[in-house]
Amino acid sequence: METHILVVEDETKIARVLKMELEYEGYQVTVEHDGKTGLETALQTDIDLILLDVMLPGLSGIEVLRRLRKENRNTPVILLTARNTTMDKVSGLDHGANDYVTKPFEIEELLARIRACLRDHSQSEEEKSVLKVNDLVIDIDTREVSRHGKTISLTPKEYDFLVYLVTNKNKVVSRDNILLNVWGFDYEGETNIIDVTVTHLRKKIDQGFSFPFITTVRGVGYTIKEENR
Repeated sequence: METHILVVEDETKIARVLKMELEYEGYQVTVEHDGKTGLETALQTDIDLILLDVMLPGLSGIEVLRRLRKENRNTPVILLTARNTTMDKVSGLDHGANDYVTKPFEIEELLARIRACLRDHSQSEEEKSVLKVNDLVIDIDTREVSRHGKTISLTPKEYDFLVYLVTNKNKVVSRDNILLNVWGFDYEGETNIIDVTVTHLRKKIDQGFSFPFITTVRGVGYTIKEENR
């Protein structure tokens, strides 16, 4: 079965060259030219790897990546960035990009990075399907959450919030980053939504256990540490 690569690139010449080179290497290639259709294809099609330009019409590459990871899509993503966009690289890696290549790039380097991403993804896919921290277990495939063997029922947003904290365990995540990654950049609801969600999560996760799971870092945000006992 051919490896299917999605190229999301608005520069038609670059997209055409990438398609030709990748097909020559034996890959199946789909090309989209804007962020919105690229995201739709990534969510609706069986894709093995995405080459994602940062500067796209419709939705930026960073926003496409954020929404993919929010949907728990672990498809490897290699960002295609302009030479001087250091912040794009940092933001992309923070949002779950597997790698980045700076334009203009050598096709052989890109092909090597594609092979490395596919190899690493194949080796770690089973591990990535389950998140564990202390006695809490999250099954990404089934969205089941348990602590010390006890099943915990969460709302979709509580689940997304918990996954974000666990994915960033041992790091203090700011309220702004939580709001962006869990509720999205266009959220216009209640300003205390994070506090409300933390309160509900603590009631569900900490009830019946001797130590708290989510730690508040005053003036900054929240963290989940590997060892809270």
